[in-house]
Amino acid sequence: MDFLTNFTTFDWVIVAVYLLGTVVIGIYANRFVGDMADYIVAGRSLKSFASIATMLGSEIGLVTVMYTSQKGFTGGFAALHIGVVAGLACLLVGLTGFIVVPLRNTGVMTIPEYYSLRFSPGVRVLGGVLLSVAGVLNMGVFLKAGAIFVTSITGLHDPAAVNIVMAVLISLVVLYTVLGGMVSVVITDYIQFVVLSFGMLACCWFAYQAVNWEDLVTAVKEIHGEGGFNPLSGEVFGPTYIMWMIFVFGIVSCAVWPTAVMRVCAAENTKVVKRLYTWSSIGFLTRFIIPMFLGISALAYFSMSEHGHDYFFTGEGAVVDDTNITMQALPAFLGEILPAGVIGLIVAGMLAAFMSTHDSYLLCWASVFVEDVINPIAGGDLPVRTRLLLARIMIVVIGAFLYVWSVWYPMGQDMLDYLAVSAAIYFIGAFTLLVGGLYWKQASTVGAYLALVTGLLALFGLPPIQQVVGLTEGNLGFKLTEAHVGLGATALAVVLMVAGSLLFPGSKSEPIYELNVVDQE
Repeated sequence: MDFLTNFTTFDWVIVAVYLLGTVVIGIYANRFVGDMADYIVAGRSLKSFASIATMLGSEIGLVTVMYTSQKGFTGGFAALHIGVVAGLACLLVGLTGFIVVPLRNTGVMTIPEYYSLRFSPGVRVLGGVLLSVAGVLNMGVFLKAGAIFVTSITGLHDPAAVNIVMAVLISLVVLYTVLGGMVSVVITDYIQFVVLSFGMLACCWFAYQAVNWEDLVTAVKEIHGEGGFNPLSGEVFGPTYIMWMIFVFGIVSCAVWPTAVMRVCAAENTKVVKRLYTWSSIGFLTRFIIPMFLGISALAYFSMSEHGHDYFFTGEGAVVDDTNITMQALPAFLGEILPAGVIGLIVAGMLAAFMSTHDSYLLCWASVFVEDVINPIAGGDLPVRTRLLLARIMIVVIGAFLYVWSVWYPMGQDMLDYLAVSAAIYFIGAFTLLVGGLYWKQASTVGAYLALVTGLLALFGLPPIQQVVGLTEGNLGFKLTEAHVGLGATALAVVLMVAGSLLFPGSKSEPIYELNVVDQE
């Protein structure tokens, strides 16, 4: 569909200047990279403000805006519960130091490196492989989301435009991530944090001018009914889904997900770590609430729009069941309500968000594969120059894969749900190993292997795989949701960790937490 847009040539100039600036930053940051610690964790020198800014800069990204706004569009006000549990969980981690403080005390650069300290080198390699695979698959739809945003908000209606935009975006991100590593990530996150913060507030103001509160409530009531206000009722959410969100976007996203944990490893000390999570809880809350509000605003706007109603809604007035269409709602909405000049600044900020998320993720998965898979297999003594080269090569390889996957893979579910399932391949085992290893003396290598492998069951939460193996509603008599698969696999991983550890106890029986019980200040 050809959306109306206020995007002008002047806006393109704003975007181009900003993108050129990010490449220059990557080139400049390269001068500060001397070893793997500089490249991966910025020399472990981040203080409180830098840690908070770079954490929020990566977590409040274009992809986050796209999948959270889509959930607001398809779920209404009930979707806001995800932001509430995310903020509360991050605050709890900050106040208690759960997982992150003892992990920082170990001095590791990656989570799989901790597996080697606590369990065995083999667990580290397997954990590194699963983490890399899950992370890359998790990123697999980022490019398409970014390209859909750009093409929808700018009015690039050529069918080939999405693929061209994806190629340009991934090329820019790979270029400056390869050059600068974590140093460039920190610098660009500072800029992105400022630009996007003001940009999102401006979007909310213009959105409210276009659609008032009464329109929002009326649209959600007419389209989603009671389920649009109460997450416990309706077909979109429900009790099981809420439990899954508490686990995934509450605990895991801040305390287990590697791109967040990288900030823990890069922090100057554990005091900074606690302060980082305490203050970042505000960002973990708002990164969901604000885009979801914009998604709900888009829902109300297009429900009253003559040219957009038939594209986003069925003849019965329900939201269309097509994730590629519902992802277009927010950028199409912003393209119509934002004035020229402002829209260029917003797109520049959103692309900044896109690039800061990608640089963090690319750096994380590439460094994990080199430090936790290739280097241990090679004997653990590869020269720094070789490891830096391999990390940079892996970034390029991952970037190429992401482009191919984004073009080919049919999601078949809301983007938020795809991200949760693909990430679960890693975090189901990782959560079990971290909690078991840090807080339970009896956790053993056999239990760790069993828990890690269990994470592969998360693949059955992807609709294309469900279709292939016959796990459909017609065959089962009920709909097997992502939440059912994820929670079931997590419970099984815990059971197998306990059973494997008790039946096959290991020699490393002391939790790392107790070995490093004094916080490093």
